[in-house]
Amino acid sequence: MSKIPASSAYAYPLLIKQLLHASMLTSPQQEIVSGDLCRYNYLTFNDRIKKLAAGLSAVGVKPGDTVAVMNWDCHRYLECFFAVPMMGAILHTVNIRLSPEQLLYTINHAEDDVILVHSDFVDMLEQVQDRIKRPVKLVFLHDQDQIQTLPDRFDIEYESLLDLSGSDFEFRDFDESTIATTFYTTGTTGDPKGVYYSHRQLVLHTMGLVAALSPIDVHIRLGKADVYMPMTPMFHVHGWGIPYAATMLGLKQVYPSRYEPSKLVRLISDEKVTFSHCVPTIMHMLLSAPEVMETDLSGLKVIIGGSALPQGLSQLCVEKGIQVFTAYGMSETCPFVTVSDTMGIDHQSIEDIDLAARAKTGKPGALVDLRVVDENMNDIARGGDETGEVVIRTPWLTQGYAGSTEGSEALWRGGYLHTGDVGYIDETGSLLITDRMKDVIKSGGEWLSSLELENIVSQIEGVSEVAAVGIPDERWGERPLIVAARNTESEIEATVEDIRNAISAHVDSGALPKWAIPERVEFVDAIDKTSVGKLDKKVLRVRYA
Repeated sequence: MSKIPASSAYAYPLLIKQLLHASMLTSPQQEIVSGDLCRYNYLTFNDRIKKLAAGLSAVGVKPGDTVAVMNWDCHRYLECFFAVPMMGAILHTVNIRLSPEQLLYTINHAEDDVILVHSDFVDMLEQVQDRIKRPVKLVFLHDQDQIQTLPDRFDIEYESLLDLSGSDFEFRDFDESTIATTFYTTGTTGDPKGVYYSHRQLVLHTMGLVAALSPIDVHIRLGKADVYMPMTPMFHVHGWGIPYAATMLGLKQVYPSRYEPSKLVRLISDEKVTFSHCVPTIMHMLLSAPEVMETDLSGLKVIIGGSALPQGLSQLCVEKGIQVFTAYGMSETCPFVTVSDTMGIDHQSIEDIDLAARAKTGKPGALVDLRVVDENMNDIARGGDETGEVVIRTPWLTQGYAGSTEGSEALWRGGYLHTGDVGYIDETGSLLITDRMKDVIKSGGEWLSSLELENIVSQIEGVSEVAAVGIPDERWGERPLIVAARNTESEIEATVEDIRNAISAHVDSGALPKWAIPERVEFVDAIDKTSVGKLDKKVLRVRYA
């Protein structure tokens, strides 16, 4: 059989535009809902993507330029997820919770050419605008029906930008290794670190997500009948990449704008949302909303990531009918790596064995090469008697930190991406993270898992949130400190003795060494959080040291 001439075959580069083919063919009338702003179908979405690309091109954006977005999660952010990289430019998703100085650093480091700014963040940008090193064009976004005048120094309003040209913009093919997105992690020290992803990496990550979430236990499966709403900011690792997957599958999508608990509960109820994802603190905030008491949440499936899922929070979700489960990743992994295996568990059970299954970091997805190693890169035996660092290879991991050769080499030493997480692989092949390397508490010659202490305390009635950190001790190196927020809705007020007794019970059973019993317990109204909603243990260590 003769070969097909190479000139007549389509090479099919893995570009973000390819994610739209199936949904435009099979789900053109499916809805995209943007809070209280608007709702439209996929046909309109596709037209607006083309208009946005044409408008950006008209104001001078070229392939390789960087377009930054400072916005709440809405339809316009989703349009940027596609239009900007599809025209060959780079999408910079700005963390709107950064300090002004960190914001300035990321704008200058990413070399932004255009910044799309929601009205709520104009004041924040104005604080640093005179120190932006490059000339930038500013596009104004707002939620009003109409706007009379642009703010000073802005070039054009978003909808006017879309009206500059028609919807016949042609998205051409180009190298799939072209950078599509960039954003900045908020590390514990130094300036934010820039990570970046190519079209190829984002397409493969999307396929990896769907391959992992579609065939699993029906109680937590992501399928064509689901209604998707993120509760993770879209600036945080592309909203964990799930907006791309939801669009590829042609799902109904709901974007909440600001993350207000009452609004989230209302949208879940009114729009029949069935699939979401968030960090534990957002789930805690959602369950604390008064509206939850009168709302049926029994159809909701939620991925918990970013931090460990405490069993206490897991129990609250199950009692409310929410199916929670864990997925694992980080900014440098795009982020998906593993998902918990809940096959065979009782999905109405609040028994420890079933709650623990939900909280397991889980099994690797397709194409994920995951190992747990010692400091010499030797594999740690399965079983949990010994722990090591989790290292990973998949085709969608970031290739390094932008502008930091030293940081990139450290991240990828030995040919694997080093996560900084400590854990082990159990007999079933599931990964269990026991702590972050920087958060392990070293006391009396023993290593204590802060996550294990938090898990124990989270199950005490009257405790809503908890953080365990190590604080310096002259005699023992470090001692554990428990910082707990009381549950104001509970009729029982948790005490220091309740916490010590709960941990002592695990010491008496041999599960923990005696050094785990804290000498200090601090009750607070709220525990410090990072810009993406995680417990800020760096701040806690400094405050209580």
